[in-house]
Amino acid sequence: MKKDLQENICDESVFKHIYNKYAKDLTAFLYYKYGGQHSPSDKAQDAFIQLWNNCKKVTLDKTKSFLFKVANNLMLNEIKHQKVVLKYQKTHQVKEDYETPEFILEQDEYYECYKKVLEKLTEEQRVAFLLNKVDGKKHIEIAEMLGVTKKVVEYRIYSAFKILKSELKNFSIK
Repeated sequence: MKKDLQENICDESVFKHIYNKYAKDLTAFLYYKYGGQHSPSDKAQDAFIQLWNNCKKVTLDKTKSFLFKVANNLMLNEIKHQKVVLKYQKTHQVKEDYETPEFILEQDEYYECYKKVLEKLTEEQRVAFLLNKVDGKKHIEIAEMLGVTKKVVEYRIYSAFKILKSELKNFSIK
């Protein structure tokens, strides 16, 4: 009976603890998997709202998987919606630039090269690499977040780094 009381997600203090434990990681995971243009922090908040609405149905040990699954589905729905928006914007696009054509060309070329290299990475490599190098997470933290071993995370980061280094000129990370 005491264990059931401790695992009640509907309790405000338990929910607050869950939020503090997973909010940052969930937002970072969504950002690295889908990018920043689809409001990963908003989707993470929406996932917590759905957890609160379903707090009686979700057990404490399934909380993390519930949050990540719901947030992932919210992002996929947002991407579907954005496809419609982008299709409309392409037909009604007006662009004004105040930068030199050379700068814009170089920026576009680098961006395209960078996107191509990121596309060559597997999703696992990209997520592990960005969590480590951009967010500064340790290998063991990434392993726990993704549900794999530390060695798997190290391999994914190393292989992603190797691909980026071979494909991009003057690529290095401190």
